[in-house]
Amino acid sequence: MAITLVNPSGLPKIDVYRQVSIASGSKLVFIAGQVAWDSEGVTIGEGDLAAQAERCYLNIGTALAEVGGSFDDVAKLTFHVVDWTPDKMSPLLEGISRAAAKLGVTPVPPATLIGVAALDIPDHLVEIEATAVLD
Repeated sequence: MAITLVNPSGLPKIDVYRQVSIASGSKLVFIAGQVAWDSEGVTIGEGDLAAQAERCYLNIGTALAEVGGSFDDVAKLTFHVVDWTPDKMSPLLEGISRAAAKLGVTPVPPATLIGVAALDIPDHLVEIEATAVLD
């Protein structure tokens, strides 16, 4: 495995991700921000942040599988959430948990959450991008 996830002593331990990822692989994979589209470009979960976060994760899983990777290879995630407020954390984590269960993974790489005014399509509530490292 090309990624080792660490919570260094002296930094807070966050339940939903690790503070540091160490990449030892040789192939970088950059996955464009994934939104809640199905394979036909139809938005899944209109108005439902949990459903959209779930679909974003499943789309990242699909992209990783296409290049021979999995969530074990993810070094960093970046979340863009429309009109972010702390009360949106619960549905965001719910969607991630559902996707993780379907994928059979525990996705805990370092992550950054950025509140944004809008995304490319008004129905999209979240976009998630990933950087992975493969051996």
